[in-house]
Amino acid sequence: MSEIYQSLSHSKWNCKYHVVFVPKGRRKVLFGKARRYLGTIFHALAQQKECRIIEGHVMPDHVHMCLEIPPKHPVASVIGFLKGKSSIAIARQLCGKERNFTGEHFWARGYAVSTVGFELEQVREYIREQESADGSGGQF
Repeated sequence: MSEIYQSLSHSKWNCKYHVVFVPKGRRKVLFGKARRYLGTIFHALAQQKECRIIEGHVMPDHVHMCLEIPPKHPVASVIGFLKGKSSIAIARQLCGKERNFTGEHFWARGYAVSTVGFELEQVREYIREQESADGSGGQF
């Protein structure tokens, strides 16, 4: 049981989610420098929320992630945090903006999320196969 479950002070948990989100307008902007940079950004941001990215893949027009989120954090707030802070980091690092006051949004409003349960390896395989299906993504 200890291999699968993690623990907090009063609970044992195994909460994994498959998350997909897209850039605004589903633009194909996630390649090259942005793709390499996003992986490290997402890992650092997930650590700040006590989460862990099990598997991730950046495609030119969307991002797939398998996230492990403790039950004390709502899924929506973690995904909002990842999208919001990564958008600010992209504006600063890749676009050279000091502040993002113009109302620009990098990510679209919505996202898709699904619980993984005990089919973790199937979901990880699906995320890995995204590159072979399209040929232009990057794993992080």
